Amino acid sequence: QVLLAESGGGLVQAGGSMRLSCASSGLTFSLYQMGWFRQAPGKEREFVAAITWNSFRAAYGDSVKGRFTISRDNAQKTVYLQMNSLKPEDTAVYFCAADSGSRIDFVRSTPRDYIYWGQGTQVTVSS
Repeated sequence: QVLLAESGGGLVQAGGSMRLSCASSGLTFSLYQMGWFRQAPGKEREFVAAITWNSFRAAYGDSVKGRFTISRDNAQKTVYLQMNSLKPEDTAVYFCAADSGSRIDFVRSTPRDYIYWGQGTQVTVSS
């Protein structure tokens, strides 16, 4: 059974920073692209960032470029999302997800390309 568990969410003031982690089990983590998505109330799930299985490529949603950084530690089977210069509009539930295919060398940003999902962690940015 594949499990993805996010942690690190909470409440932060605008302009602050936060680091999310997503630990995996039951998955050959090192072979799979990992992504972060977010969903705010009443809105569709939005692509935040993704990183290829070998960390050679990463991509970001337009709204977070230059502020967020995705990274991974294949030995620890964990993917991270460092979020800086947070804004109230970053408030959402953040989900990590594992791609449906292995060793994919280009970044995918569509939720339907990801087969395994965590439960999500709430990030609230106060103004």
